[in-house]
Amino acid sequence: MTILTQGPRTAEFLLSEANGARSREAIVVNATAGKLAAGTLLAKLTSANAATPSAAGGNTGNGTLGAVTVGNDAITGTYVLTVTAAAANAGDFRVVDPFGEVIGTGSVGVEFGAGGLTFTLSDGSTDFIVGDAFNIAVNAGLGEWVAYDDDGANDGRRAATGILYAAVDATESDAKAVAIVRDAEVVGTKLIGLDANGQADLLALGIVVR
Repeated sequence: MTILTQGPRTAEFLLSEANGARSREAIVVNATAGKLAAGTLLAKLTSANAATPSAAGGNTGNGTLGAVTVGNDAITGTYVLTVTAAAANAGDFRVVDPFGEVIGTGSVGVEFGAGGLTFTLSDGSTDFIVGDAFNIAVNAGLGEWVAYDDDGANDGRRAATGILYAAVDATESDAKAVAIVRDAEVVGTKLIGLDANGQADLLALGIVVR
């Protein structure tokens, strides 16, 4: 006989919360967080956004994609820049986000700015051809949420700042979720990742562990 074990249920850790939706906040769980169950202690990332561009294998053009500035509208994952029109010392391209959505189009040698990314694709001694591409690995974690880890990296995850209301899967990309972030009573045995420091962090937010 196969035995099935039920995991944590949505909000089963919650004893009481403030009136209305004052205890809850809509959040974005960072793509590095993976699958998280309801009741997981969360932390908000405070590390700076970053991006690493790399030319796709097989490019004909040898131009370069310069430093990428990542804004708060960007999401964590790999963006793809693809050349769509070729010209001598010029050309056009489009940029697709990790969900496959086109965030904008641009031209070689002209600053591109859309979807939270700003950069310039520069021409090289050999012109780009249609289909040449660049991958842009983006960590847009600033202000996003991950599982609390008192022994983790010093990027914000050492301070518990909320509790995940319902399960979420952020394995491949950022995921929208809801967290209890203030003024609530919760059941300690239903929380995942709770320790003494995390409990103290929650108490400072008005979240009392029973």
